[in-house]
Amino acid sequence: MKSRSALFFQMVIVLIGIGTLGWMLWEPHLEGRNAHASPFEIYFKDPFLAYVYVGSIPFFVVLQRAFGLFGHVRRTGTFSPTTLEALRTIKHCAMALLGFVAGGVVFILIFGDREDRPAGLFMSFLVAFAASVIGTAAATFGRHLQRALSRGEARQA
Repeated sequence: MKSRSALFFQMVIVLIGIGTLGWMLWEPHLEGRNAHASPFEIYFKDPFLAYVYVGSIPFFVVLQRAFGLFGHVRRTGTFSPTTLEALRTIKHCAMALLGFVAGGVVFILIFGDREDRPAGLFMSFLVAFAASVIGTAAATFGRHLQRALSRGEARQA
């Protein structure tokens, strides 16, 4: 992988992280019930919002590990056991994110408004699909990289 490509991916990861964090902090103010609420009421009296924030931790860990992975590849120009460890972490965080999404679906089905369920379930499906694709890609690439490293074929990326 060329240094410019890795730098481009790092910049994309930073933009995704900033955009996601900004959206997570801005979106609760748009909800109908939070239109005239204070920040304390928005952020500390909504258990689902707290669950979403805790559930987003694996997502940000994935971004951090992917940023480090591309930084390592940019510096060395090769894949290594460090890269393999980052891919394993990404896979485990994707599985944790799937677990948080499943818990969110249960929360929506039990406590959510009847009118909000379809949108909540659709958004949960999208996040679960993206997490499963990323986890599968990380696992597949990690398996191929493990084989290459064990045969000593880790060559220039």
